[in-house]
Amino acid sequence: MSFVEYSEIIQEGDVVIIFLGHESMMPVMVQSGAQTQTRYGVIRHSSDLIGQRFGSKVTCSKGGWVYVLHPTPELWTVNLPHRTQILYTTDIANITLMLELKPGSVVCESGTGSGSLSHSILRTIAPTGHLHTVEFHAQRAEKAIQEFKEHKVSHLVTVRNQDVCKDGFGITGIADAVFLDIPSPWEAITHAKSAIKCKGGRICSFSPCIEQVQRTCEALLDHGFEEICTLEVLLRVHDVRTVTLPSPDFGPEEDSRSSQVASDLSQDEVPNSGNTSVICRTATPPREMAGHTGYLTFATKPRD
Repeated sequence: MSFVEYSEIIQEGDVVIIFLGHESMMPVMVQSGAQTQTRYGVIRHSSDLIGQRFGSKVTCSKGGWVYVLHPTPELWTVNLPHRTQILYTTDIANITLMLELKPGSVVCESGTGSGSLSHSILRTIAPTGHLHTVEFHAQRAEKAIQEFKEHKVSHLVTVRNQDVCKDGFGITGIADAVFLDIPSPWEAITHAKSAIKCKGGRICSFSPCIEQVQRTCEALLDHGFEEICTLEVLLRVHDVRTVTLPSPDFGPEEDSRSSQVASDLSQDEVPNSGNTSVICRTATPPREMAGHTGYLTFATKPRD
């Protein structure tokens, strides 16, 4: 099992996602002889998981059942242990697109945090790319290294425990893109520029406050970056449902023959069209929605 390569069969040491429902999932490390408790009963790893196919329906000890899913960056984002605030799929998708990431890309990231964005980047740049991620907090850096090994992507990533604003990314002139998620990204622009290739590349900064965005944009301009833009992504999910609507009344027909026929009929014989209705599907916006998460500032380093 790997987060960047699909496997068919569950093996010992794999990370699987136990799917109890759309709002209830949990990651589990498969170990021989181990057990996992769920509200539907016990899952025994040796007999219920190892050797089964990913996506299998597993019956628990109480008779209930769960699905065992192959891990993906999207599933990991909604199930990972939070060490910091994380980026979610809505922002991650735009970051991956706007940074123009592809297989073989070399990417610098700071900070690593809980690894939500890191896993999506690794899947995108595999199998020949590389991620250089910097984390200021020592324990978070050690935990990230451990997770990358467990998820079998450690060959694609280098984790450094240092201050990116003072020490940079540890590389020079080899990155295609740089991502910054730190309190003062404007202090790391110099190091980001030196890390990007001479032929140019892209940079993205995630900041929750507009004051951070302003200072970052000023620093980008001072260092010669171009195509600077800032956007905010708000997800608005509409509810699709079936409704019954009354048929519209367009009034009597103007055709003279139809009018003459209608006048010849008695009142009881005139069909009552006022009770007809039509069934259709409609989409309604949510009354409440997730609000502001942060601003994404993108820029391009031109060719030297």
